Amino acid sequence: MLVLAGLLWGTGGLAGSLLASRTGMQPVAVAAFRLLLGGIFITLYATVAGGFRTVPRTRAAAARLAVTGVLMATYQTAYFAAVEATSVSLATLTTMVAIPVLVTIGTAVLDRRPPTLRAVTSIVVAVGGLMLLLDSPTGAGGNGIAGAGLALVAALGFAVLTLDRRAPLPGLDRNAATGLGFLTGGLLLLPAGLLSGMVLPLRVDTVGAVMFLGLVPTAVAYTSYFTGLHLAGAAAGIVAVLLEPLTATLLAVLLAHDHLSGTQILGAVLVLVSIGVQQAPSRTTSRP
Repeated sequence: MLVLAGLLWGTGGLAGSLLASRTGMQPVAVAAFRLLLGGIFITLYATVAGGFRTVPRTRAAAARLAVTGVLMATYQTAYFAAVEATSVSLATLTTMVAIPVLVTIGTAVLDRRPPTLRAVTSIVVAVGGLMLLLDSPTGAGGNGIAGAGLALVAALGFAVLTLDRRAPLPGLDRNAATGLGFLTGGLLLLPAGLLSGMVLPLRVDTVGAVMFLGLVPTAVAYTSYFTGLHLAGAAAGIVAVLLEPLTATLLAVLLAHDHLSGTQILGAVLVLVSIGVQQAPSRTTSRP
């Protein structure tokens, strides 16, 4: 489920870029469309699956929905703001490098035990691989510090969301909570999105792009991601985070006819190695 989430997330950048280029929408408007449509799709799925048969009317349930909405809105807004302040590659590098580090630290704190040597090795290899894969991004300019700070805020928002969703809230269906949380995040971004312009031309390419963005890299991907977190834990969620930029790079090669340098190929290999290091089964020894 985590691998599926990472692969599907990798298609989000292309879909969002296509939507922005064909409509002239600002990033915050694209993010609002993504969260609102994704929330609608997930909520519909949860309804059909019976996720709303029992909805606890407790402060804990309300807090879970509010936290999900705020964190998703924060993540989306901070990331796109970092892109505008610096560049796509630099914002992506900073965010994707910070997320595994923050999740590993957060997991160690919550579990009250230091990270394993395997986890630390995996992160070191992954960071090196991402730096090579994204090809030493530049373009920070005079807003480099602000852009890096915004990217770290985005990474922190996603990391906290991951740690918060490690275990489901008793009585609250996981998919129902995700759908309502995304709708909350979309509504939080809606005023800024409307101010920037959210007019969607009724054409096949634009409608198709926004529907794909809401369904595939959002509804299906995040449903898979949170299911994977429940089954494998927050630390394993790093797999999806690392696969996203790798998938996006490969799609750019296949669809946009970009070319990978030898350095980028080495970076992609290191990212895959880091995933293998993290997911390799532990060796156990038995005594007679």
